[in-house]
Amino acid sequence: LVVAAASGATSARRSVRRRNQRRIAKLAMGAAAAATVAPAAVAGSEPGKRLRVAIAGGGVGGLIAAFAMLKKGYDVTVYERTGKFARFGGPIQIASNALSTLKAIDERLFERIMKKFTTTGTRRCGIKDGLRADGSYRMTDVADLSYLWDDKVPADWFVAFPLKECADFFGLPYTGVIDRPDLQEILLDECNQLKAGFIQNGAPVVGYTNHDRGVTVKLEDGTEVEADILVGADGIWSAVRSQMYDEGPVKEMGADGVSRQGCRYSGYTVFAGETILKLGDYYECGYKVYIGPGRYFVTSDVGNGRIQWYAFLALPPGTKKAEDKWEGKLSTESEGENVISWLKGLHKGWSSEVFYVLDNTPTQSVEQRDLYDRLPEFFRSWSDGSVVLMGDAVHPMMPNLGQGGCQAIEDAYILTQTLASVQTYSDPVGSQEAIREALQRFYKTRMPRVAGISLLSGLASDLIINAFDTPWSPHDDKGTDWKSYLTFLWKPLLQYVVFPLQFLFLYSYHPTGSMGDLPKKLVEEWQERHAKTAEAEFDRVKLEGRQTSGPSFFTGA
Repeated sequence: LVVAAASGATSARRSVRRRNQRRIAKLAMGAAAAATVAPAAVAGSEPGKRLRVAIAGGGVGGLIAAFAMLKKGYDVTVYERTGKFARFGGPIQIASNALSTLKAIDERLFERIMKKFTTTGTRRCGIKDGLRADGSYRMTDVADLSYLWDDKVPADWFVAFPLKECADFFGLPYTGVIDRPDLQEILLDECNQLKAGFIQNGAPVVGYTNHDRGVTVKLEDGTEVEADILVGADGIWSAVRSQMYDEGPVKEMGADGVSRQGCRYSGYTVFAGETILKLGDYYECGYKVYIGPGRYFVTSDVGNGRIQWYAFLALPPGTKKAEDKWEGKLSTESEGENVISWLKGLHKGWSSEVFYVLDNTPTQSVEQRDLYDRLPEFFRSWSDGSVVLMGDAVHPMMPNLGQGGCQAIEDAYILTQTLASVQTYSDPVGSQEAIREALQRFYKTRMPRVAGISLLSGLASDLIINAFDTPWSPHDDKGTDWKSYLTFLWKPLLQYVVFPLQFLFLYSYHPTGSMGDLPKKLVEEWQERHAKTAEAEFDRVKLEGRQTSGPSFFTGA
């Protein structure tokens, strides 16, 4: 009886255990089924669907937008006109505000850029008297008023720009330059790590059609691509812009014979060149603007011992004396020699510092470009349905503030952040209505700042050419025009009010906030690297002669 009872108890326990196991199995199956259904029920869209972004143009602005959006998990494809990327293009300035923006986009991207960077903003940058600079490259005090009564006190430096002081005010990295090919290689590599084959070369965008599901992107070969958004980052001669604003064929000459595709001729042409040259102030000066009657001449350290120069002249469009490498053409030796000789004639009586640079420039590095810009788009939206413009496609600007590429970088970051604001867990893509509203917000957010910078850039050219001249001095007769007296009177206002406010405004957008001691550490690393690479190039030139790789100075963002 005991055995039977024990056996019965064991059987009962087994029966209970089996029932419990069945209950647990049913609960597990129900939970699994619920888990399988939950994502589709919660997502509100196709499982795994991502925002599809087509970007027209693989310049710096387009590539940075692509990288920022790929980081957000968007499905991004860039459609670029050129058949393949090559090491081509000159230095591009990245100011403190844009460096902060790059760091906000991605820490590693920022670090890679800084390793290829040449800092100019920690050194003297400013305006020099093109007639009184004596060739000794002296770093005179711009605030020494004793030159008014003591003719032995030099007055060759007119104004020093407060680049370092304004960057320090916000705790930002210092302005500098990077070679465009280096920047493009970094961006291409970073984007390819996120999406292999993200860019299609030889496939320019020529048009688009909005519809309720997004936008159909039309390529030059007749292919059509569907996307949720089209970003027009295809430069000043933008096909996307041309359709959006009904401007006619790309780069078409206007009825006035001067404007192109609704883009006004600025009134200025610029000649540029590059040389490897150890100037007397090479390590002390970042860049300098020589001013004189009716024109100005700029030189800048662009790294590896190289000096980039450009001469701004008020000439009619089509006054062609040299080629534009950005258009795929190289100046011949004779063209370069003729331009240099002509420029020397125009600058007769100017400082020997200008002639020293021109005389040591390889002739084939000389190029020319007529400068076009546009008035800010105050009233026309930058977006049309699911299409939006950014960078030079919507706000090309004169190069005087070095902010063209910087504003494209800001565009890329803010556009990405604005699009991210419409995404939710329940709808990771966002409705077309929400996306289109976001594109309108992007325009309204960016327009005031970009318009201000664009107007300042154009004003700088007009003032220097039309309102500035050799400053008046009581010790000689080199500046006796009414503009000379005006330039003299402008000096304290420019030094202590106008330029500080200008650069504080430019740097006021800095999404990272203060970076503490990082800017100074970056400069210390750069200084050691800069000296080594520059001296190596100076030594090479002594042995092999002065040649450059001939990159184009004129590069769009």
